[in-house]
This record gives sequence, structure tokens and C-alpha cells, in this order.
Amino acid sequence: MLERTTTPFLELRDVHKRFGGVTALGGVDLEVYPGEVVALVGDNGAGKSTLVKTISGAIHADEGDFFVQGRHVSLGNPQAAAALGIATVYQDLALCENLDVVANLFLGAELGRAPFFGVLRRLREPEMNRIARETLGSLSVNLPSLDRPVAGLSGGQRQAVAVGRALLWGSKLVMLDEPTAALGVQQTAQVLELVRRLAAQGQAILLISHSLPDVFAVADRICVLRLGKNAGTFARRETNVDEVVSAMTGGLTLAGGR
Repeated sequence: MLERTTTPFLELRDVHKRFGGVTALGGVDLEVYPGEVVALVGDNGAGKSTLVKTISGAIHADEGDFFVQGRHVSLGNPQAAAALGIATVYQDLALCENLDVVANLFLGAELGRAPFFGVLRRLREPEMNRIARETLGSLSVNLPSLDRPVAGLSGGQRQAVAVGRALLWGSKLVMLDEPTAALGVQQTAQVLELVRRLAAQGQAILLISHSLPDVFAVADRICVLRLGKNAGTFARRETNVDEVVSAMTGGLTLAGGR
């Protein structure tokens, strides 16, 4: 982890979200610093997905305060979150499998030259290819060809393309939703190394995962949610799997977290 700044990139205070009579989040606090990997863990129903959706602007929190780089902000919709530098890479990656790597990286943000609209639209393809190579190169990602449809890429390579798109769009906080799910050992190792490189470049990373081995491989801190509330925050170097599992299952009080 880079040397911690005094101000977190993202800070949440006392966030609540209810769906009818069900309390999904009951006063959650969270901090993520630049260059830090924070893992968000908890059993199914703990509130992880709801919390991520409030940060991404997909749903509105009922109560609570959100701060980005120390400034009180409103995350009213995904566009507002993106404008503040927050990107979410969901488990399905949201890639167009029939398009090549460059087209996926620039999807919705293509570089054009006049005339840019209608059937005569022309793209600045050499420039897009150059930027794509530089972006993926900054992550030490080597793909066989940028012209290959992403359908022909491995799971780890697809993750790299999705993360590269987030960086290309200027994101400072990247939330990764189960990035190693359904991946083999080698591909999982590639994705975890990608997470480390992102943090080394100063990105704030919020990693949502059910895989505690992956969490302990890359996280700086581990935030445990249980029944929509904080159940403990642990420095990875000062805890162990048993302690985190105990917090997840209710065997450890919040005071036990560090």
C-alpha cells in the first residue's frame, strides 16, 4: 500500500438503507484511501451488494453521509458517481463479446472526427489503439491482439479489459465485485496481481469477495458486514482467517475489530 494520506478518497458515515420493513444497511461506516485495497466481506444478505450500489449511485441511501476526497457529495445516480471518479466492475463485466478490445475500452466514449454522427461517423482509430495499448501497458497486461473479440479472451484477460476501461474513464476508486469468481488458479493469480498493480499506482480499491484466500492475498484492510452493520475492520497483517470468519458469523463483537 502507498503511504496513507490524511484524507480517504471515499468515506461513508452512518449509511442506512431500508426496503420496506427490511433493513439492508443499518448505519455502515467505511473508509478507502488512495493506494489501498479494502476488502468487503460478509455472508449472503450481509449488505455488501446494497452498500456497493449506494456508492455506485444505483440506489439511494435513506440516511448517511458520503465524502469524496473530504468533500460532502451526493451520489444520486451512476453518472454522478462516475463524474466523481468512482467505477464499478461488476461480476458480469458488462463487456460486448462480439467487439474487440479497443471497442470495449472506448464503448460509449469513442474518439471521433468530423463528421462524427450518423452513418458517416469516423473514428480516430490510430489514437484509440495507442491509448488502449498505453492503458493496458500501465497495468502490465499483455494481450495477444487488441483486434481480437473479447469472447476469445480468458476470464483474467476480460477482467483486465474491464478494469482498463475504468482507468481510461478517469476512475480513482475502482470497486471490484467478485473479480475471481469462476476463474481457475492461474487466472485468479493474474487478477490478484492486477489488483496489486492498481493499488501501487495510487488507485483506491474496494474488493468484494467471498474468497478469503484471495482477500488475504491482496487486501490491506478487511471490512466485515453482518446483518447490514459493521462487524469489524481488521488490518490484514494483524488478523487471521479464523478471526474474520468469527466476525462474519457473529462470534466476534465489533469491539474485536481493529
